[in-house]
Amino acid sequence: METPDGVLLIDKGQEMTSHDVVAVARRTLQTKKIGHCGTLDPMATGLLILVIGKATKIQDLLMSEDKEYQATMKLGQTTNTQDADGEIEEEKPVPALSDEEVAAAFDKYRGDFYQTPPMVSAIKKDGVPLYKLARKGQVVAREPRFVTVLAHRIDRTELPEIDFTVRTSKGFYVRTYAHDIGQDLGCGAHLTALRRTRSGRFDLKRSVTFEELKHGDPDEVRSKMLSLAEVSRLRG
Repeated sequence: METPDGVLLIDKGQEMTSHDVVAVARRTLQTKKIGHCGTLDPMATGLLILVIGKATKIQDLLMSEDKEYQATMKLGQTTNTQDADGEIEEEKPVPALSDEEVAAAFDKYRGDFYQTPPMVSAIKKDGVPLYKLARKGQVVAREPRFVTVLAHRIDRTELPEIDFTVRTSKGFYVRTYAHDIGQDLGCGAHLTALRRTRSGRFDLKRSVTFEELKHGDPDEVRSKMLSLAEVSRLRG
């Protein structure tokens, strides 16, 4: 059966890479012409946009849109990956922070600013992804990137944990955001949970889970795809 052109929204689970999702989609939909818009780390869950067939031509366009995330950070520990998948580098006691102190630390990172990408990232240095250099214990200088926080909300503060929602520009590292806020609070922090809930006009309402993608009926998966016309209307 010929696979239609369009966009498929996946609700990615934990412990899998974005590439793993694409590989399964290629088998299920029996087509090689599939790409994804915006990598999610293995520990992250949520919205992963797959572009299929002719939709691969708008991949860069869809990747450039704003993203929304829900996340949890843990104060008192920094890790070498800035998230829970890494090794603890430093531990400090968490002070009795007031809501106002926490809010002030978040407020520092709003609007436009420069963010230094983490070593464990897919950004390339001389053609080699930084995460490969990081695995060898190498640390190289990274060029700060111009990013934007469009909106944020602190959802729960139960120290040492803070839940938050943040809407950002493309190329933004939520784990670096959590790390930097932790530094400003004087005790360090790392990200323990991350879920992408929105990218541009797309959300999780019409998404397919990884299990449905892998074990479900291929025709049902195809029926969940957004046609190029639907994508155009959504973005209009």
